[in-house]
Amino acid sequence: MLTILELWPFYQFLWFMFFLIMFLVGFWCIFMFFGVVIPMWLTQGLAEYFGKTKPFDPEEIRRKTLPEQGAEVIYSNPKGEGPFIHHGHH
Repeated sequence: MLTILELWPFYQFLWFMFFLIMFLVGFWCIFMFFGVVIPMWLTQGLAEYFGKTKPFDPEEIRRKTLPEQGAEVIYSNPKGEGPFIHHGHH
């Protein structure tokens, strides 16, 4: 029968891996905060706050449909038998 002492090196390894991964995640979060978020606040954020940029238009970043992008949609509603038609049975 296995005892806790026989499995201890494996548990030690698992905790070490957990600690290592959490350490890297925490370091990455700190790096991103000081390297990305704060510079963004100090540049784009303040520029937007003081009115130096054009007003935000959510329509600009909305996901556009194919016709709005200028594409011609030939098969917008396929008809017939095929794997793309679901009849409610398999």
